Amino acid sequence: MPSHTYGLTLAVLAALLAPACNNTLNPLCGSARPAPLIGSLSPSTMSFAQVQQGSVLTVKGSQFVSSSQVVINGKALSATVDSSQELKVMLTTGVISGPGAVKVAVLTPSGNSGDVGCTSGGTSSVLVLTVN
Repeated sequence: MPSHTYGLTLAVLAALLAPACNNTLNPLCGSARPAPLIGSLSPSTMSFAQVQQGSVLTVKGSQFVSSSQVVINGKALSATVDSSQELKVMLTTGVISGPGAVKVAVLTPSGNSGDVGCTSGGTSSVLVLTVN
């Protein structure tokens, strides 16, 4: 085996066996999905009558991807991803059963990079939507 091939083989082997605590150090983590960050809700308050009619909630933040979902009181819902900074989800009585504080988060499922030791996806912090 030529010496340059041997060096490349060692580099690849080292990358595969190295601890993958940091995605930036593992060259195989390029496809890892970032954990979402949630910043604000629009509106931050709505009436239960609006929920009964079906109302759109806009979630703003960053690091949203096409597979990101909005989590309402622990239930993951499909969302429309307008950009990496904005998601929209329809709120109905099937999701919110009455007035009160509604916990909202964003979930990005992990991709297929977990098998190579990369962290991927995650759940944002929680913001509260007030339904009165």
